[in-house]
Amino acid sequence: MTVQQGGILQVYHVGPLCVAGFGGRDILDTFSVKDIRDELLELVRDHDCETLALDLTGVKLIPSGMLGLLASMRDLDIEIHLYNPSDDIRDVLEITKLNQFMQLHDVEIPY
Repeated sequence: MTVQQGGILQVYHVGPLCVAGFGGRDILDTFSVKDIRDELLELVRDHDCETLALDLTGVKLIPSGMLGLLASMRDLDIEIHLYNPSDDIRDVLEITKLNQFMQLHDVEIPY
C-alpha cells in the first residue's frame, strides 16, 4: 500500500484504483471544498485513476459542495466508492439519490 501525504488528503493507494482519505480525522469543516477538489483532481489525473475510493472514516458530515464535487466526477468517467461513511452521510446520500451513483463500503483502513 502506498501512503503519500501532501496537502489535505492522505493517499493510501494509486493506480487504476486510487484510495485517499483524511487519516480518520473529521477535517472537512476546516478545509475548503476547492482545496479538496484540487487535490482529488490532481490525484485522478496524475495516476490515471479509473476508480476513486474516498475513505470517510471519522468524517461525520460532507458539505453539499463536496457532494456536488463527487457527483461531478462521474462526468470524468471516474467510478466513486466511499469507504466507511457515517450513518448521517449514508442518509444524505440516500435522500439525494447519490447512493445510486456511488458504491458504499465498510472496510478497515490501516493508518
